[in-house]
Amino acid sequence: MNGEHPVVIVGAGPAGIRAAQTLVAAGIRPIVIDENARWGGQIYRQPPADAGFQRTKATLYGFEAKKADAVHRTMRDLLPHIDYRPETLVWGCEAHCLDTVCNGREARVPFTHLIIASGATDRVLPVPGWTLPGVYTLGGAQVALKAQGCAIGRRVVLAGTGPLLYLVAYQYVKAGAQVEAVLDTNALSRQVAAAPTLISQPSTFAKGIYYVAWLKAHGVRVERDVTLVGIDGAKGVTGIRFKASHDDCAKARVDTIACDAVGLGFGLRPETQLADLAGCRFHFDQLSRCWLPDRDVAGRSSLPGVYVAGDGAGVAGADAAELAGRRAALALLDDLGVAHPRHLDGIDAAALERRLKRIAVFRTGIEAAFAPPQRPAKQWPDDMTVCRCEEVDAGTLRRCIRDGEATEINRLKALTRIGMGRCQGRMCGEAAIVLLSVETGRPLENVGRLRSQAPIKPIPISPMLFDDGVAAIPEEARDE
Repeated sequence: MNGEHPVVIVGAGPAGIRAAQTLVAAGIRPIVIDENARWGGQIYRQPPADAGFQRTKATLYGFEAKKADAVHRTMRDLLPHIDYRPETLVWGCEAHCLDTVCNGREARVPFTHLIIASGATDRVLPVPGWTLPGVYTLGGAQVALKAQGCAIGRRVVLAGTGPLLYLVAYQYVKAGAQVEAVLDTNALSRQVAAAPTLISQPSTFAKGIYYVAWLKAHGVRVERDVTLVGIDGAKGVTGIRFKASHDDCAKARVDTIACDAVGLGFGLRPETQLADLAGCRFHFDQLSRCWLPDRDVAGRSSLPGVYVAGDGAGVAGADAAELAGRRAALALLDDLGVAHPRHLDGIDAAALERRLKRIAVFRTGIEAAFAPPQRPAKQWPDDMTVCRCEEVDAGTLRRCIRDGEATEINRLKALTRIGMGRCQGRMCGEAAIVLLSVETGRPLENVGRLRSQAPIKPIPISPMLFDDGVAAIPEEARDE
């Protein structure tokens, strides 16, 4: 049926896999495009087939091992019934066609219906020294453990905020790594205040409490309500400095922890660049402080035939991603006029929506308990790099803003090149928006949204210049 209705799913994490399962059960053979070498997404990331090390699912995924195994087995069973394209990057989208590259070869993938299940990425806010070798995002630290079977350093400090902070620390210590400390920028009182909402998902809430208690029981230093002052080092990380957030006095005592690696992250934010290139309409979400693609309860975006599901539509976790992927697939079937499969468990649309609504309540508690720092840009020194790709520092941005040349993020981008580098704003975009908001005194939603540009991630130049191995140079120019 895919020849008649080319259906494409981007992403092979929990949302993409459950969407594919639902479509296959209805008789549709979708194309599933996966940037990774093996399915599972970030949360259920698998080591490479030739990893050279053995780690059980229980070791890799802890309490989530059974869920991870179920998702992995589902995808394995689907392989004969889908067109699975691993190690394939989607770098552009226009006119119902995706631009992809795999092993240096470009391919255009047309579609009539598209489910974007692109997942989430780290929310990065810089601190002085964050560009030193040995500083990783929390997600990067987790990838190193799951996919490469190694830690990011011999003596690691994990800093920032969010549930991932404690999960990564737990996973590192369980794997035998030395975690010197966990530094949380949020206060315990904030997390206690959110407890009545968090208890709506008691098992998840209990796991969070367990991680913290387990870390303390195993001698890991846990500090809350801290301000990160800076990361020390010359050629690499040698330590991290912090102070208590309530110590506003400039003479407040600064504590230092020696380490050779730092995992840094302030929660997660949706990966929305593909939805932006597709032309989806966006809105600012006050809860998550992010711009999110518009969608209805079923996952339909503002564009007919384009659906968003999972953390790429709003971070809610792996359980919600599975439900949302399935719900988006049902919406797609409705739009095609195809009957819902009756032999698949958990396929009732109303039930899926009720479960997603309950998880959304829990998510409000998470955002309240682990909010990113509200105005960190006030402490950023002028010489601190904000955009590492284009080497733009905070002082350059401040001068541009204070001179009245930029009051909107895309204007700031045009004048300073921030967000124009290899990361396309994934690392620096949040920081630039926060700094612009502070300098102008305007709310985050009023300084604009950083517009995406293709290619959304770095690609080899060969697909742009070559066609089947032949240089795409005009014939009349070849003799010059």
